[in-house]
Amino acid sequence: MGDGNGVNGDPNANQNSPSTGNFQLETAVQQWLSWDKNPWTRAQVESLVAAGQIDNLSSRLGSRMSFGTAGLRAPMGAGFNRINDLTIIQSTQGLCSYLSRFFADLHSRGVVVGFDTRGQQDSGCSSQRLATLTAAVLLSRDVPVHLFSKFVPTPFVVYWCNGAQISSPHDKEILLSIEEHLEPWSASCWDEGLVEKCSLRTDPLDQINSCYMEELTTLCYHRDLNIQCPLKFVHSSFHGVGHDFIQQAFQTFGFTPPIPVLEQKDPDPNFSTIHVPNPEEGESVLELSFLLAEKENARIVLATDPDADRLAVAEKSGWKVFTGNELAALLGWWMFFNWKENHPSPADTQRVYMLATTVSSKILQTLANMEGFHFEETLPGFKWIGNRIHELSKTGNPVIFAFEESIGFLCGSMVPEKDGVSAAVVVAEMAAYLQEKNLSLNQQLNNIYQMYGYHLSKTSYVICRNPPTIKKIFHRIRNFDGDGSYPKTCAGIKILNIRDITTGYDSSRADLRSVFPVSKSSQMITFMLQNGIVATLRSSGTEPKIKYYTEFCAAPGKSDVSSLEEELRQVTDALLIDFLEPEKNNLTGCLV
Repeated sequence: MGDGNGVNGDPNANQNSPSTGNFQLETAVQQWLSWDKNPWTRAQVESLVAAGQIDNLSSRLGSRMSFGTAGLRAPMGAGFNRINDLTIIQSTQGLCSYLSRFFADLHSRGVVVGFDTRGQQDSGCSSQRLATLTAAVLLSRDVPVHLFSKFVPTPFVVYWCNGAQISSPHDKEILLSIEEHLEPWSASCWDEGLVEKCSLRTDPLDQINSCYMEELTTLCYHRDLNIQCPLKFVHSSFHGVGHDFIQQAFQTFGFTPPIPVLEQKDPDPNFSTIHVPNPEEGESVLELSFLLAEKENARIVLATDPDADRLAVAEKSGWKVFTGNELAALLGWWMFFNWKENHPSPADTQRVYMLATTVSSKILQTLANMEGFHFEETLPGFKWIGNRIHELSKTGNPVIFAFEESIGFLCGSMVPEKDGVSAAVVVAEMAAYLQEKNLSLNQQLNNIYQMYGYHLSKTSYVICRNPPTIKKIFHRIRNFDGDGSYPKTCAGIKILNIRDITTGYDSSRADLRSVFPVSKSSQMITFMLQNGIVATLRSSGTEPKIKYYTEFCAAPGKSDVSSLEEELRQVTDALLIDFLEPEKNNLTGCLV
């Protein structure tokens, strides 16, 4: 373990810091100051102590990060429940210890470490620095490290031996292991120079990039069309990692590379040209892309998020920005269309799968029912999809498409993770094919809805900064019509079935037990209505939000879209007003 003597090796170095007046918090402050060697984050804590910012200190030091839907997530900054040098060292120590117990060959196989372009100047923090410290911890224990020499998309980095994100029971065991290894093991853990001088460090960039681009060709079905494609594409990487890899992917498919939004092409941890680096926000963050597309006469805009695992798409027809569910309808149709072209046997169709998270559109389920392939839902979070892909691969059942509504797509099963790079070039090929048929993406989306039924959805959230209020809201829903009795109607429409992931209840099943794992740490209830609407309320695992998802799954031929939209709006409004009671519970951001 470390020497425990503080940054300067002096056991009395921190004894004169101002008191917080709270013993537990005082202990946490002293612990932080004795272990943290980053001058910026040390200064943040010292400044908060000096200013008597007890609530702020408690928020930062009173708890630790935990696994949510996508790994350990938190803002950058000082504190045990923030992303910073110390917590990354602690997390890596815990992970290293757990891996050592789990894999006998850890010291020969090693660990892959990647990074993106994000950072926080005030904390002296960057993704690259944190990756270097991660590598230093592992190298200090003679564990080989495959550390990428430049930023890469998230799908280039695998999470476990099966490539999927960590899920239960590993997540809980790793957290316990982290708790057992909080004090930095040695000065080597802080030595950024270790990666340059240690022979156990290798750079997998060229090999992985080459393998990725080679395997990407398995998703290319119409290369001759791509080479001659008259369409122009614009791409924004949102100041992240996507530019170089998108360019390569397009060339791999035979396309002329997309025109980059130059102002957003290069890494910028401050994301200086966009108010929020999330392409899911739609038009408000795509303004520069639209301007460039207008100038270059490009019909399709593609935008990847900073780590290039998510993709937004817009088409020039008054600039239609597709939702995640709409893109999934297009990509699901496209992947099955090409699978069927190359595997005409019904037996082949009967062995393939598509997957989606349970809060996403049911459009793939409808396609599966009508076309004869398999469809399964998972809990929210691509870790569930990734692990299910791995399980299905063992029985010879390929997954040809998977998605989550928050613009996360996986075409094929190259990697068991959402992938904005491969999804972008697949969308481009689909657009090129449709162009030959004199169809736009939006026209084909309407064709899909005409054939399989309209699937209209609304997805948003309300903000609730008081966790007890969230629990109270969901407790009321579970006892809406008396003790243990859920609501029977919504907007006057009968609720046929209810599934409660938090309690494990599912009224549609004979044993009343949900097939999904029970998740008592979060709230999630789904209502299936008589008119075909599916509505879900869910607490966020990482933000102070209650999210809501509603979808009208209409029968084929039911094409009066305006009446469908109005019926969906009425149910959505009732879901929010009657079930969440936004005014009574001081919820903000409510869209009714």
